[in-house]
Amino acid sequence: MSDYADTGFICSVYAPDTNTERAINQMDKQRKPICFSWLNQVEFRNALRLRVFRKEISSHERDRSLNLLLADLSAGVFENVELSQSNVLIETERLSARHSEKLGTRSLDILHVAMAVVLGCERFLSFDSRQVKLARAAGLNVPRL
Repeated sequence: MSDYADTGFICSVYAPDTNTERAINQMDKQRKPICFSWLNQVEFRNALRLRVFRKEISSHERDRSLNLLLADLSAGVFENVELSQSNVLIETERLSARHSEKLGTRSLDILHVAMAVVLGCERFLSFDSRQVKLARAAGLNVPRL
């Protein structure tokens, strides 16, 4: 199965930030498409809008970033995936019960990792240290980025 990337990783690819160079280096190494879920879509679009609000990027840059991502979706760099909501919720609760009190994971972090697990992904791409710990605890391979 494909790899899974959290939205922070995807944002770093398409809207330059402090992690962009490392994200692009990883993308250059990718041999398989990266799963792209409804959660990635919602978070990516909102993250771009927040960057405009914070005056980190212009509305033109927001549109450019979105169009670049859409082009890569069409080209197969990312793969739109459909998931069973009930399976994701069951896995989310399982991960939360086993790890949140020890790792301090947030709900959206758990959802991303649960999606990767339900999809049968082997690798998880993220710059978020808590999310990386959870992904490893869930048995996913997290490359050093």
